[in-house]
Amino acid sequence: MKKPTSSSTSSSWHIWWRLLRPHTLTASFVPVSVGTVLSLSYGRLDWLLFFAMMVASILIQAATNMFNEYYDYKRGLDTADSVGIGGAIVRDGIPPQKVFNLAIAFCIVAILLGVYICQMTSWILALVGLVSIFIGYVYTGGPFPIAYTPFGELTAGIFMGNFIVLISFYIQTGTVTGKSVFVSIPLAILIAGILLANNIRDRVGDQERGRKTLAIFLGHRGAVRLLTTLFLLAYSWTILGIFLHFTSAWVLIVLLSLPKAVTAIKGFSDSSSPSKMMPAMQATAQTNTLYGLLLTIGLLVDFWL
Repeated sequence: MKKPTSSSTSSSWHIWWRLLRPHTLTASFVPVSVGTVLSLSYGRLDWLLFFAMMVASILIQAATNMFNEYYDYKRGLDTADSVGIGGAIVRDGIPPQKVFNLAIAFCIVAILLGVYICQMTSWILALVGLVSIFIGYVYTGGPFPIAYTPFGELTAGIFMGNFIVLISFYIQTGTVTGKSVFVSIPLAILIAGILLANNIRDRVGDQERGRKTLAIFLGHRGAVRLLTTLFLLAYSWTILGIFLHFTSAWVLIVLLSLPKAVTAIKGFSDSSSPSKMMPAMQATAQTNTLYGLLLTIGLLVDFWL
């Protein structure tokens, strides 16, 4: 196991910001926003519940990123030359235990927010919340990390896409509808795409270190084809929702995010170098962000009109 490259711990804010891997946090706040906007037609919005859900989701996502940083370092997967990592441990000399402790602290705060949400809604959500935190931990922690298997994308899509949308909807309405389930699916697909993009970039290094991700099984070209399929499925599903009367034509505004998806696919198709694939990975995350924000706008316009 390699030691951190710096013996002194820097307290500069940008180091801690990178540790959060902010480009991944879109997978938290976008589903909360969509689930909340969907609930508007069912009654008055509870802003405290909205903010509690938003902060708790972001904290769980950030804690998951920190567990990832900690356990990848412990297993010797991260080095100072690794691409796409926060690098707080291997580059900036932050003590690994401090990263782990901060992740635990984030989980504790998320649990406290969850207690408030349960008190105001239903305690059945306590089980859902604890399972989500557990999944965030075992994604890279424990003896059988999910991130090292072909099931990382599926897990992330379900727990960060479907679950967050539906919980955000439920705490405002007290129910789950067919519309909320339907609308959550493209977000789950795009969030799975973010993980797939990350694994495409890291495919060679992951294979050398014993991981067995979906990208490794499919190979570079196969994984890029799958990412293309996920993008097509997400946008096609959105259009299908109009014909099934789950949504209105206003949601077609999400097509404005399509160029980012094209940029991502082109970037992955043109290169297999991890550093050169970074813009493609960022474009994948930006696709999810833009899609989610545009979907939120489309749903809001439909509600107001």
